[in-house]
Amino acid sequence: MARVLLAAAGTPHDPEDPHCPPRMCFLSIGSNVGHRLEHLRRAVLCLPDVFAVSSVYETEPLGGPQGQRDYLNAVVALLTALPARALLEVGQELEAAAGRARGVRWGPRTLDVDVLLVGDEQHQDDDLVVPHPRMWERRFVLEPLGELAPELLPEGWRDRVAGGVTRVARL
Repeated sequence: MARVLLAAAGTPHDPEDPHCPPRMCFLSIGSNVGHRLEHLRRAVLCLPDVFAVSSVYETEPLGGPQGQRDYLNAVVALLTALPARALLEVGQELEAAAGRARGVRWGPRTLDVDVLLVGDEQHQDDDLVVPHPRMWERRFVLEPLGELAPELLPEGWRDRVAGGVTRVARL
């Protein structure tokens, strides 16, 4: 898989070019409301061009209101030609279908889908920043990402990133 990842990640991408080859993209998915594992399973089934899925990890919530349930988190690798904006829209549609209510920042959610990396694309918009600006600070992102693409993680990241994660399931 590493060979495919490196080739795909290094491929320049022009979203306007209909002949542009697919490249490796990574999304983070999480849930801490209702049937958490089922929300993650449904999201993976509905995502386009799934290449690989990490294990599921349980983590304490970061920020937000007190008393939230722990999250289940995973990372999904997609081999796709979809641009970052389209992946954001797919994620938002999946969140809405799962009944996500956007009320409290970092509050409980049935489903959270974050665009982490989209090949070598970079975006700096109000609603979309790629690479994800906080992914390198979150063990619940880096641990599952490391299962799928360890070559993308900085050396020594485990010593610099706080928080605990527990592998609990496979999707």
